[in-house]
Amino acid sequence: MYSSDLYRDITDFAHSTPAWAQSAFEVWTEYGLLLFGLLFIAVWWRSRGRRGGPRPVALAVLAPLATAVAYVASEAVKSTVDEERPCRAVAGAAASLITCPARGDWSFPSNHAAIAGAAAVALALAVPRLALLTVPLALLMAFSRVYVGVHYPHDVAMGLLLGGSLAALLVLALTGPMGRVVAAARASGVRPAVWFTGTGRARQPRNVPGCRLP
Repeated sequence: MYSSDLYRDITDFAHSTPAWAQSAFEVWTEYGLLLFGLLFIAVWWRSRGRRGGPRPVALAVLAPLATAVAYVASEAVKSTVDEERPCRAVAGAAASLITCPARGDWSFPSNHAAIAGAAAVALALAVPRLALLTVPLALLMAFSRVYVGVHYPHDVAMGLLLGGSLAALLVLALTGPMGRVVAAARASGVRPAVWFTGTGRARQPRNVPGCRLP
């Protein structure tokens, strides 16, 4: 593949780094996506407690949904292209730091990169300042997949592009409809629905004895 030379350079670099760095990347590449899951929960919880219209909750709900769609799309492409993993296909490359995935678990595009790219974009659309955190995390996830030796650079580049662009399109297209669903849930009076979406109203100040409310 056209990025085989870059793959060799990165995996050679990985083997030249200290053992603690290799261990850190191995943990990150295996479990780093869980951090995006925690961010989904935090953004949703924050949105339901905000006053105003349904848009913040709609964006928070769409973030994991768009990420799930990006994963399905990535998996569909992967099963069509059938690209062998570089840890088996690239001659003369350093051994992968983690176990090379089984045959039939194809390489292009990287599902991890697609999920990270989608989550980074969707979360940034929900809370713009989060882009300062989510974008570097997505890039780090993509790099880690090459660093540990289980993906080509073009696999992760396409994964980021596919996940990020698909998430952006879905969130922008569905924010309006999802906002109407959130508004209807709030108006329904059904307790679980209202709890999930929040009321959209500010908390009323409590009257403290001896004090006058404005």
